[in-house]
Amino acid sequence: MNGVHDMGGMQGFGKVEPEADEPAFHEPWEGRVLALNRAMGFSGVWTIDTGRATRETLPAHVYLASSYYEKWALGLEQLLIDHGLVGAEEFEAGRSLHPGKPLERKVTAANYKVVLGRRSFARPTNAPAQFKLGDRVRMKDINPPTHTRLPRYVRGRIGSVVLVHGCHVYPDTVAIGQGEQPQWLYTVRFDGRDLWGPDCDPTVTVSVDAFEPYMEHAA
Repeated sequence: MNGVHDMGGMQGFGKVEPEADEPAFHEPWEGRVLALNRAMGFSGVWTIDTGRATRETLPAHVYLASSYYEKWALGLEQLLIDHGLVGAEEFEAGRSLHPGKPLERKVTAANYKVVLGRRSFARPTNAPAQFKLGDRVRMKDINPPTHTRLPRYVRGRIGSVVLVHGCHVYPDTVAIGQGEQPQWLYTVRFDGRDLWGPDCDPTVTVSVDAFEPYMEHAA
């Protein structure tokens, strides 16, 4: 999806200015938003990639005007509505108006550490890898209308495979309910000048994790 979220390489947004001694959360509500997202992710009603895809569909003026955790809160609200867990009228009222919908998995005092842990998205496969270390590859020039993890600024550009990560859940399909369809995952390194032109600092390189369907052998 070529949404406003895909901001890599876009001009006009200023420098990224790291905040010295930045806290994990600037306000208590941000921590609560993160906790709610983790808890609902654990429920299994949707996947992490569905969550990303939902945030990507926020209207451009809303996305650009929202902070990081505001985007998470708005995305969660939409997911809860889409899956019938909370009604839009309940958000308007600020309280429950209907009986809650039962969930198969819930966060409890006994399992919260599992909820906070990182899941593995690696999957077994019988399909051989189509690329190997050192291969020169071209990123496909694709413009899918749905979720993809291929940044717009590398599409059509040539880089080299520097890592092979094995097979992993394919975000492009799982985000839209078409199953995990595991794909080989690689790290591809690009010369900055091949991305940004001859005026780019010659010492700059950019590495992107890319799934096999995004790639083809460079001529």
